Amino acid sequence: MNGPFAAVCGVLLLGVTLWFAMVRPRGLPEAVVAVPAAGLVLAFGLASPVEAGRRVAEILPTMGFLAAILLVGHLAAVDGVFRWLGGELAEICRGRPRRLLVFTFGAAAAVTAVLSLDATVVLLTPVVLATSERLRLAARPHVYACAHLANSASTLLPVSNLTNLLAFAASGLTFAGFTALMALPWLVTIAIELGAFAWFFRADLRQPATRTAAEHQPAPKFTLVVLTVMLAGFAAGQLVHVEPVWVAALAALVLATRALAERKIRPWQVLTEASPLLILFVLALAVVVEAVDEHVLGGLLRTVLPDSAGLPQLLLTAAVAAVLANLVNNLPATLILLSALGTHPEPGVLLAVLLGVNIGPNATYLGSLATLLWRRVLARHDQRPSAGEFLRLGALTTPLSLAAATCALWLVL
Repeated sequence: MNGPFAAVCGVLLLGVTLWFAMVRPRGLPEAVVAVPAAGLVLAFGLASPVEAGRRVAEILPTMGFLAAILLVGHLAAVDGVFRWLGGELAEICRGRPRRLLVFTFGAAAAVTAVLSLDATVVLLTPVVLATSERLRLAARPHVYACAHLANSASTLLPVSNLTNLLAFAASGLTFAGFTALMALPWLVTIAIELGAFAWFFRADLRQPATRTAAEHQPAPKFTLVVLTVMLAGFAAGQLVHVEPVWVAALAALVLATRALAERKIRPWQVLTEASPLLILFVLALAVVVEAVDEHVLGGLLRTVLPDSAGLPQLLLTAAVAAVLANLVNNLPATLILLSALGTHPEPGVLLAVLLGVNIGPNATYLGSLATLLWRRVLARHDQRPSAGEFLRLGALTTPLSLAAATCALWLVL
């Protein structure tokens, strides 16, 4: 099938799939609609089965890593890593709101970088909320920090975000090389976000310090050691040709074995916490995106995207990626952009794409599934963030941090 009808069908199927993933009526998994939509793409000939199969095969190792790191994050939470972190935040800040914001930024940036943005949204946000309430401080600056840094602090490591994982294989970079190039943009982004938050929430941060005693939590030393070794393994693994997926899988196996032996989890949770339905959703989404890429956006993006890494070219690339992420969500945007860049993209251009799809989603609720998940997490704790406030904060932070991070990338390159 070709022509306008194929384009309309592709966009419609992608739109329905993303709407369902964002709303999740009755809590149904995203794959409930994504898998049939992928089937329709193939049945109607909207995408070549060969190309769709190739795209799925390319991201299968990435999906294995995602499953392992999600399980590691859950097992870390079971062992009390996040409760301990919340206690440390409360103790260090001594009831001072500005100090709590600074250390929340540090905690969120570290958790996002090492355990991925999902851990920040699902596991750290409730801890930060509870810490703020226990200290009788306004929670808004701190929970918004979790939402923003889940996106913008996910640029540091190849393992920090699914978008990074999808692009890493095509980058031609080593784990250490990727991290070295993204370190300065990452630091610049966090610094700008922190300054913007301090101004935007200045009224909340003028609140007098409280004297509520912090609850001391013992450090889960075994799990912290495993996480440290896992991070070192990511960096060193490529020197001995060991892929990150095997390092994460080994860490998950060690933590799961210990948790099962201590009866902290049940055997079936090892499977469910690896989120197989989420993996199935991403694979099906890749097939749906193939149709949109082939009939709608692919040709246009191949014309617009540059093939050199000058500063104007990098700024254009980051802007295009950010706009596309807020139109169709950052995950399908990454898949579309990777296809448009081809099999051997210029590494600098590819990294600018990642800045756009990771920092750009802070502009709107729709830019990232992580942001939508953050809203659900807060709703379960009787918190309703204001859409207007989120948009105003995004308008303040996103253009400035994206432009500055892109300039920093150009300097490093």
